[in-house]
Amino acid sequence: MSLILYDTMARRKRPFVPANPRRVTMYVCGPTVYNYSHIGNFRPVVAFDVLFRVLRRLYGEDEVLYAANVTDVDDKINAKAAEEGVPISVITDRYLTAYNADAAALGALMPTAQPRATETMDAIIAMIDRLVGNSAAYAADGHVLFNTQAYGEYGRLSGRPLDEMIAGARVEVAPYKQHPADFVLWKPSKPGEPAWESPWGPGRPGWHIECSAMIEQELGLPIDIHGGGIDLVFPHHENELAQGMCAGHSEANHQHPAYAHFWLHNGFLNMGEEKMAKSLGNVALAHDLLKHQPGEVIRWALLGAHYRQPLSWTDDALAHARNSLDHLYGVLGRARHIEAAGSAALAEDQLAPLLDDLNTPAAMSVLKKLASDLDAAVRRDASTAPAIKQDLMALAEVMGFLQVDPQAWFQGGADASLTVQIDALIVARDAARAAKDWGEADRIRAELTALNVEVMDGPAGATWRIKEQV
Repeated sequence: MSLILYDTMARRKRPFVPANPRRVTMYVCGPTVYNYSHIGNFRPVVAFDVLFRVLRRLYGEDEVLYAANVTDVDDKINAKAAEEGVPISVITDRYLTAYNADAAALGALMPTAQPRATETMDAIIAMIDRLVGNSAAYAADGHVLFNTQAYGEYGRLSGRPLDEMIAGARVEVAPYKQHPADFVLWKPSKPGEPAWESPWGPGRPGWHIECSAMIEQELGLPIDIHGGGIDLVFPHHENELAQGMCAGHSEANHQHPAYAHFWLHNGFLNMGEEKMAKSLGNVALAHDLLKHQPGEVIRWALLGAHYRQPLSWTDDALAHARNSLDHLYGVLGRARHIEAAGSAALAEDQLAPLLDDLNTPAAMSVLKKLASDLDAAVRRDASTAPAIKQDLMALAEVMGFLQVDPQAWFQGGADASLTVQIDALIVARDAARAAKDWGEADRIRAELTALNVEVMDGPAGATWRIKEQV
């Protein structure tokens, strides 16, 4: 089975072949930790988590290295720290902890590495120094800037002429720039801001250089896959590519032979007709959503559209996700007496949608078909049920679903005392049905309904669920 991915640089799908199948490398741009992250920030987290899981299945869990950076020095972080009167580490530790907890709740595996800018400062300064030595950067007025004219393929990733890119981006105008597109690698810190010593004076790095240095330090160049949101193609990834390529060590050729073999970008998440963004004030924080919805529901909604397409975030999308997962967990509950059996390997037709550029909507359809097949096999007491259940669970694991016990899924809204009360009513109802006392059975069902409980009868007996999330 071969994986095919859409490469932004090539503008087409290409078969994925890692440079070294025993060391597959992927890097995805991570958060700037100054506040809770909105749900749009978690779209790439979830999408590339699926890719991480697919790669681990294809090449082995220990053969895939996935790095996702943390920007922990930034103007917004500095402002937040100044507002609270604390060091920036207090802010960044707080929100990185929250970010990782939210990502885990959404079913995202922890990356192999999560480098932080403040812990990569020596590598950042060393890379800038090489760029200056390679005439790809220059010092001016306390800053160090990348010389975009030093990289002949600048603009190739975004596919736009330089003048158009400058016009369409918020490019800082400064008299010390040799060219309007040149961008900052190092800048002096303002009074009271964090600063690091460097050959160009105390200061801190620009945004773009952080990723290039972290990739080189954590994974080495070139990497197999570089991922991120479509909004990062320009200027961030264009600039990252240019400086990364020009920071080669060779005296004969100052450029690396390659930077990333595949560039993958996910589409925007939209709230209504607009891109979700803090600057627009139309954000839904994942931290808040997780108080009202299980993480798998939010994950299903995030994967409900192909990762490269725009995704509209609506209450209907969440309701549809909840219904879909209720159906899958309901089937698992009815099949709880069936022991999954058979090969852990997935048939090619079952994994095929994910191998075709991570087509998660199509993979969800396969999940639902497997669940329907399992339900039918359980009702017929068919011998195929164990193998079907194995396939269902294997595909669900690759997608990050069905990771909790079905009973816990449905009964998660009930505390211990309510659970005891409901279980006692279920036992009494079963006894009434066994005695053919239909009136008493109906009375008990009505009492359960008043408690907002839905009873689900199946071959293995009755189960129940809280109908609405508390």
